[in-house]
Amino acid sequence: MVAGPSIVLLSCIMQLFKLKTRLSKFDHFADFAREFKLSEHDLVITNEFLYDPFMKSLNLPCHFIMQEKFGLGEPSDKMMNTILKEVKGVGFDRVIAVGGGTVIDISKLFVLKGVEDVTEAFERKIPIVKEKQLVILPTTCGTGSEVTNISIAEITSKHTKMGLADDAIVADDAVLVPELLKGLPFKFYACSAIDALVHATESYVSPKSNPYTRLYCRAAIEIIIDVFQGIAANGPEYRFERLGDMLMASNYAGIAFGNTGVGAVHALSYPLGGSYHVPHGESNYQFFTEVFKLYNAKNPSGDIARLNDLLCVQLGVNENPYPVLDELLGKLIPKNKLRVYGMKPEEIQGFTSSVLQTQQRLLANNYVSLSEEEIREIYKVLY
Repeated sequence: MVAGPSIVLLSCIMQLFKLKTRLSKFDHFADFAREFKLSEHDLVITNEFLYDPFMKSLNLPCHFIMQEKFGLGEPSDKMMNTILKEVKGVGFDRVIAVGGGTVIDISKLFVLKGVEDVTEAFERKIPIVKEKQLVILPTTCGTGSEVTNISIAEITSKHTKMGLADDAIVADDAVLVPELLKGLPFKFYACSAIDALVHATESYVSPKSNPYTRLYCRAAIEIIIDVFQGIAANGPEYRFERLGDMLMASNYAGIAFGNTGVGAVHALSYPLGGSYHVPHGESNYQFFTEVFKLYNAKNPSGDIARLNDLLCVQLGVNENPYPVLDELLGKLIPKNKLRVYGMKPEEIQGFTSSVLQTQQRLLANNYVSLSEEEIREIYKVLY
């Protein structure tokens, strides 16, 4: 008997969704501190403007680090390394991050084993191994990084930002406390909220998106645009009525892009932010709709068609939602030309090259691929 040809069945398994972080919500920071039993074994990284109203009176026995004492603005390798030296010899089992993107990005590196220079971690020159527990309380409504495996920092020697994406830096717990947003100035609120909208829209059209992630994207987009419309109609004070909603929307967007990644908006913003210290959300805002207009022009019939339909419904238009979206966002905070931040025309090619050389991790998540010329043209148009 002659055996017939063997048949090999290959299965292709694609992970659709994961969420490793436990989610909790408290009305007050004091409730969180009591429930999580904060102790001398905790390292709390925060800011004085949060410590004074929410933590000082509790007389907690934790070790506290006030981030702003080590530098202002976005996180950098120098800032992180200086804090590392400060806490060397301090015994702690858990890192509690209470703050915005800077505090959170810093805190994620402090749970790793054997880090003496964070640049080595970002460049993966050392093993990325988790050694401490991590609890994150976000105090802006934009980063979503309380539920992601990503930390971003300016690498000063390279004049750009780099990201470390690894499950070792995923928070064990993310805790939402709306009262922590009350002191956030409106400009920071607006920039961080726009950043959450960017997260949701980039995730929606990512090649890694799927029905599960799009559920979170849709929920985030609906809430964020509704709140923005309320602010446009009633003024900045309206945001205080919706702090819990916006914190939840940011979390939804974080859950989505934690599974799908973000793309060209973030990639193009990093050289600007790294060179001229433009806050992350504000930098993303400058590139947001220009990138999506190009996506739409190159392939209008894919996932972006469904995103456009969603935006049209939310914005009350029949087609092409981006001019109306630009108008709405402009009522929150003006959009600037890149030269306002100090960018020079001769940097257009340098920024383009930097994106292509250092941001392939993000460009892989683009809705459609963008050529060097197309990236350069976006910088030219926005300059």
